[in-house]
Amino acid sequence: MNANTILFANPIPKVYRTLPPPRSELVEVLAFIYTGPVQPTDEEFKKTPLLVGHNRVANALEWLKLNHIDYHDIDISYDNLKSYPQNQPPVVMSYNPQFKPKEGIAKSVHGSLDEEEGTASGPCPLVVHGVTGEQLHMKSIKSLKALAVKHLTSGGQVMAMGHAENLESIYNNPQLYPQIFPWLFPYGLGGIAQPNYYTKISELAHKQHLLMYHDKRFQLDEYFPIIAFNHEQNKGQHYRGVLAS
Repeated sequence: MNANTILFANPIPKVYRTLPPPRSELVEVLAFIYTGPVQPTDEEFKKTPLLVGHNRVANALEWLKLNHIDYHDIDISYDNLKSYPQNQPPVVMSYNPQFKPKEGIAKSVHGSLDEEEGTASGPCPLVVHGVTGEQLHMKSIKSLKALAVKHLTSGGQVMAMGHAENLESIYNNPQLYPQIFPWLFPYGLGGIAQPNYYTKISELAHKQHLLMYHDKRFQLDEYFPIIAFNHEQNKGQHYRGVLAS
């Protein structure tokens, strides 16, 4: 390998021990953006993936509290849960219709800047500025960087995900793997170097055991094998360096 895996925690603005959080606080960290010619209807809301089903959310939180080690001390607020709408996203939505003339950069070289194009039937013309999937595969890294710089210098906006200041340790950190791969450790247990094992087992042997799991979830995961292997490389180099010094 010619690179190493480093891990950061992704903290949120507020650490909630009462779930679900009040809607007023959820608005601070979550937003929905709709694009279209009209305000979304109830039928469109039903297709939103983050609608809150009260019974399903309550059942999930109760299961986590009983079964997941990282959720054992949470308080479930059923009053907060009842405040969430069932058929709409749980955040405040704002509809701002905009009617602006077409910008000069979106016009044809033969078109007039004072004329607006439209159609009463058939496909509606739409101008999109950005990088498409085909361009991502065809353009070089330098070309993509140039497009990104151009986007920023022209006033374009970006979404950033912050992370903790310090790296997560790969030593004596039993909850590291359950937090990286919650879908592989649904109970939050079984991480590497757990102190409550019945017998002593090396980290390498434990990873080999996980890779032989009956449903092959660890083998078929996109990231677990490469990250586990990279951590073994890092630790091996560290131990050899200590012995050599």
